[in-house]
Amino acid sequence: MYISGTGLVIGFHGTDQSVVDNLIQGKGDLTIKANPYDWLGHGIYFWENSPSRAMEWAIELSRKPKTHIKKPAVVGAIIELGRCLDFLDYNNTAMLKMSYETLKRTYTKAYPDKSILETMPHNTGGEDLLYRKLDCAVIETLHGMVETQGYRYDSLRGVFWEGRPVYEEAGFREKNHIQICVRNINCIKGYFLPLKRIEKYNKK
Repeated sequence: MYISGTGLVIGFHGTDQSVVDNLIQGKGDLTIKANPYDWLGHGIYFWENSPSRAMEWAIELSRKPKTHIKKPAVVGAIIELGRCLDFLDYNNTAMLKMSYETLKRTYTKAYPDKSILETMPHNTGGEDLLYRKLDCAVIETLHGMVETQGYRYDSLRGVFWEGRPVYEEAGFREKNHIQICVRNINCIKGYFLPLKRIEKYNKK
């Protein structure tokens, strides 16, 4: 009943300055990626309300070999979530369990002589599990299941727990954030350049 997101949200995407320039000038759109390791599946990723985390990610990516980011930059987007698979609603995790079991059956049938541990994709990348091949496969399986019923999600939303504890025994981590994965590009209502805070207006 409450699957459709109400109102608009603000997301930020880290990328190269040339991409930001083209978006602001109306010369193109962001493209949906089908990376096998993205935790919310295929789509366009945004950090909700966090331009600083988007910039940090762009800087990190710019330091990797064969990167497309030469000059890290951030673009803001106005997003209508539409039909959103929102994992901030704990009821939706039941769908993940169902999808995971379906994926297991698929691999068992495809490789009857091998162990599931050998054939299934895995999440890797240290304590934070930065490369989520298993999660991505589960999400994409879920999309396949609902689409056979004539339904389609426009976006997904979830909390990513990342980084070291903020302090000893903390339940908070340094890089915790909410991410949005847009699958329907029509959910993006516009792009903008993030503004810098004008401090004098914050003084009492």
